[in-house]
Amino acid sequence: MREWDFTLIVDGDVTDEVVLDKLAEHGAEDATFGIAAGVAYADFSREAASLPAAVMSAIHDVEGVPGISVLRVEPDDLVTQAEIAERLDRSREGIRLLAAGHRGKGTFPAPVSHLRARSRLWRWSDVARWAGLFSQEEERDARFVAMVNDALDLRRLRRQATQPDEEGMDVVSSLVGADQT
Repeated sequence: MREWDFTLIVDGDVTDEVVLDKLAEHGAEDATFGIAAGVAYADFSREAASLPAAVMSAIHDVEGVPGISVLRVEPDDLVTQAEIAERLDRSREGIRLLAAGHRGKGTFPAPVSHLRARSRLWRWSDVARWAGLFSQEEERDARFVAMVNDALDLRRLRRQATQPDEEGMDVVSSLVGADQT
């Protein structure tokens, strides 16, 4: 068993004493709840055999309380150039040059979002793999967090749909089921 530190971004009132008592009763006594920039969160330090076991049990415990749902798991895999520079202990300009292909072998990972914006986003797992920083376990855990966040996003979008969108769900199901390996 190992201790895993992560944060769940939640929807619901985590400042209410009654809710906090219920969260503790449901197994979330190893979390600190709060609000930052108007967003509710639960910081966990959970003992489990693996990160997936820790995260999934925490989600189960938090969502066992009516009115509370999990939106995301952090640390998220998405990072900016500034975060990449900080994590790699390099300058922002050095990372900008690598990302633009003006330095290095031109193998820096492509951004996954905001391609034409100043604040593009990369998957940290791609950058860390490129930099040779990840162990197999760290890479697996980063992929797991990315998949959980994608699943939570899909669940949220499905709940927000005002009417069933069978064609849209068929397309999503076919993409998720497609074997790209």
